[in-house]
Amino acid sequence: MLASIQQVEHGYLARFERHLQHSVEEVWSWLTENDKLKQWFSELQIDDLREGGSIKFDMQDGTFEVMEIKACTPYSVLEFTWGEDQVRFELTGDAVEQAGCRLVLLEKITKLTSHTPKDIAGWDVCLDAIEALLDGRGIQSRRDIWQVKYEKYVQLIDHIAQT
Repeated sequence: MLASIQQVEHGYLARFERHLQHSVEEVWSWLTENDKLKQWFSELQIDDLREGGSIKFDMQDGTFEVMEIKACTPYSVLEFTWGEDQVRFELTGDAVEQAGCRLVLLEKITKLTSHTPKDIAGWDVCLDAIEALLDGRGIQSRRDIWQVKYEKYVQLIDHIAQT
């Protein structure tokens, strides 16, 4: 399922939601422990896990972009800057299933650009990878999955931009 993307005050909001058959604590560890984080987003590294702390993005050229952690509530919320935008992970116990948890990823997007569908497709694939890793499954070619999702997000974002 694609993310929902809607226009909001001061930009746009992309929202992903996954229901996972794993505890909040287990999912949190995949978002915040560098050894696990590297398995689904190899360029990211938690530098200082606290509000006001930082996450580093390896630009793959010997430099790093430092992103500020805007909110950090253990086992609940991790929000950080993402260029001009912000990314927020929210975890809650899944009351419906009475097992596992709900993972919501929100990206607050300042403006839609040609790069937006690339980012959104990337986050979608990252969430697929987290779920597969939690389930002990492999994931097919991330690049192939990303390409399919990217083309769908290009169409979705073009539609949103035209309305």
